[in-house]
Amino acid sequence: MTQQLFHLSATDFIFPPCHFALKDPDGLLAIGGCLSTLRLRRAYQQGIFPWFNEREPIMWWTPSERGILELDEFHISRTLKKTARKLAPKITINTAFEQVITACREQRLDKEGTWINSAMLGAYLRGHQEGFVHSVEVWHQEALIGGLYGVMLNGVFCGESMFYHVPDASKLAMWALVNWLKRHNAHFIDCQLENPYLLSLGAKVISRKEFLAKLKSASHYQVPETMWHPQPLRAIYD
Repeated sequence: MTQQLFHLSATDFIFPPCHFALKDPDGLLAIGGCLSTLRLRRAYQQGIFPWFNEREPIMWWTPSERGILELDEFHISRTLKKTARKLAPKITINTAFEQVITACREQRLDKEGTWINSAMLGAYLRGHQEGFVHSVEVWHQEALIGGLYGVMLNGVFCGESMFYHVPDASKLAMWALVNWLKRHNAHFIDCQLENPYLLSLGAKVISRKEFLAKLKSASHYQVPETMWHPQPLRAIYD
C-alpha cells in the first residue's frame, strides 16, 4: 500500500486516511495545519494525534501498532495497593487541569525534553475549556502529588501524559481513571505508544487496523453529561 506524507492546510480540517501513514518514521501521516480544537476533535475521532517538539512543524501520527489498555486488564500490584493504603489519597477530576498539564510538561523538561510545547499547552487548555480534555488529580495533605490528562470524545479515553511527585502517584491516577471509566461503561484507554511503564500496568499492543475498528465501535458511545464535571471521588476505588 502506498505511503504518503500529507501537508495540511490551515483552513481545511480534513485528514487523509490512516493507511497512508509512513513506515519510516512509523505512523507519520501529515504535517502542518493548526491546533484548533475543531482539528483536534477530528484528529482524535479518526485515531490521529499530534506530537512534535518546539521549533518543529506540527506533526500528526497514527502508528502501525497502538498501545491500549483494556479496562478489565489493568494490573493492580501489591505495591500499588500498599501505596494507596499508606497515602489514603484524595482523588479529584477536572479540579486542577492547568496544574496537571504544567506538571507533566515540567517533569519531562527536567528529564528528556517534552512534546508539551507552548503550542500544545495552549491547545489542550482550550480543549479543556471546551469540555473534551480532562484531568485526574491525586492529592495528599492538600498537595498535588500526581495526575494525568487526556482526551475523551466517545467511549475511548486518549491518554496524553501523566506525572508524579511521589512514587506510584501517577499509577494511582490511572487506577482511579480505569475505575471511573468502568463505572460509566466506557470502552478502553488509548495509550498511543507502548512503553515499559504502561505495559507494567496491563497495556498491550494491537495493530492500527484493529485499533481503528475498536475506535469505530466506541464512536457510538455518548459521554454522560455529568461524567467530567469537577468533583472529588470518594476513594481510589471509585
